[in-house]
Amino acid sequence: MSYYTPNPASAYTSNPASSYSSNLSRYPSSRPRPYSHQQGPPAGSDPQLWQWFCAVDTDRSGALSVTELQDALVNGNWTKFDLDTVKMLMNIFDTDRSGTIGFNEFAGLWKYIAEWQRVFKHFDRDHSGSIEGRELAEALRSFGYNLSPSLLQALEIRYASGAPSAYGPTPGITFDRFVRACVTVKTLTETFQRADHDNDGWIQLNYEEFLKISLNAP
Repeated sequence: MSYYTPNPASAYTSNPASSYSSNLSRYPSSRPRPYSHQQGPPAGSDPQLWQWFCAVDTDRSGALSVTELQDALVNGNWTKFDLDTVKMLMNIFDTDRSGTIGFNEFAGLWKYIAEWQRVFKHFDRDHSGSIEGRELAEALRSFGYNLSPSLLQALEIRYASGAPSAYGPTPGITFDRFVRACVTVKTLTETFQRADHDNDGWIQLNYEEFLKISLNAP
């Protein structure tokens, strides 16, 4: 069965099939705009999602900073998302480039995570709450990325939830790190494909171009 990596653009549609870690079921489709706690939620939005947004908006600004957003997002084991993943999500969903996440942006982000969670659960074959090396390989193959064993090992070590041990297997990849690993592979692959004008699997880069690609990776 083939899977596609969730698309941020589709996260601004309404009525997703299921939701992330709750029974939230409806999300606004309009472009982000600020809402104050006094005004209440925008028309058509889910009141539970609004309540959670307000709960983590500790400075009552009507928008979430990166640290407030981190407080809103947890893995299945109740650990917070790591900060690099939160910053990646902030960069994707801060569509007005305000440096914060408004409620409509938050609703889109929440739906995007819900879609990733369904993918994660599908490939977490042993229901351990983390993705192991073979499960990561299966997920990436399903997305269309056939990576070599050495690259898969590098990804597994890079995004593992803990430091590798010389006396046991590499720690699994938690949900937040799984999302970032897949988005990184997707982003770098698409960047390579844009530069591979003759589709021969080779590109030529100068030093500055190489650094730009590396620094723009999630």
